[in-house]
Amino acid sequence: MDPARWIKSRLHEWVDASADSDLLERLRQARPAGNEYGFDPFGSNPEDARAAWFAARWLHRFYFRSEVFGIDRVPDGRVMLVGNHSGQLPWDGLCILTAMLLDRTPPRLVRAMAERWVPTLPFVSWVFARCGEVVGTPENCLRLLADEQARGVSKPFSRRYQLQDFGQGFMRQALRTRTPIVPVGLVGAEEQSPAFNLEPVARALGWPAFPVSPLPPFLPVLPLPVRYRIHFGEPMLFEGDPDDDDETIGQSVQLVKDTIAGMLADGLRARQHVFW
Repeated sequence: MDPARWIKSRLHEWVDASADSDLLERLRQARPAGNEYGFDPFGSNPEDARAAWFAARWLHRFYFRSEVFGIDRVPDGRVMLVGNHSGQLPWDGLCILTAMLLDRTPPRLVRAMAERWVPTLPFVSWVFARCGEVVGTPENCLRLLADEQARGVSKPFSRRYQLQDFGQGFMRQALRTRTPIVPVGLVGAEEQSPAFNLEPVARALGWPAFPVSPLPPFLPVLPLPVRYRIHFGEPMLFEGDPDDDDETIGQSVQLVKDTIAGMLADGLRARQHVFW
């Protein structure tokens, strides 16, 4: 047998023996339609990636000890989740996806839109594809929304919980497909990896950012065990022409941004400590 296939087979056997039945059943329920090999057009295969979901469950439940609020507000059918992102590695996005699988009834496998450079990373691109992440192009977004599968980098520590400028692409796609937007505010992730960006190194590598942490190992690959609090807001359905001028679209984008900012402010007031 091919060594890679043998390792994958042994890994799946270990996951099946170690994972609780709820995770495996939720993966079965949420599994999207695929070809005869179990893959969808974007390379996703939850069965093939169940070891990754087992690890994601541990991070969500035991490392970040995520608390989830309002997830019942996420409607069935196509929906776009738009929230704050802390920068660096997307642990926060991973836990939002995991919450949709483990904490929602019925469970959903939600797609994440990744930066264009992610597929250039070895191994990471394979795992992301199997778990359902796709490159964040307008064409991919439209295809996912048509199939009712979509979900909508680096920021210095000094700007934590300060939302950066939102692009208008997500709003134009939401208008074009009449997709409700659910705002998501995640409290906790902004403190997980204090870092600053070495822009010259990032430019040399062709990356959007090269974050450096003041703490060993000096690269923010291992986040601090902060506590995540994930808040899902009420769905927002916008009307209008997706090809309107930037000023008109920008008003709707600002409304989403203000809603998320309000959710973050409420969440920050409610929490008592970063780590518990």
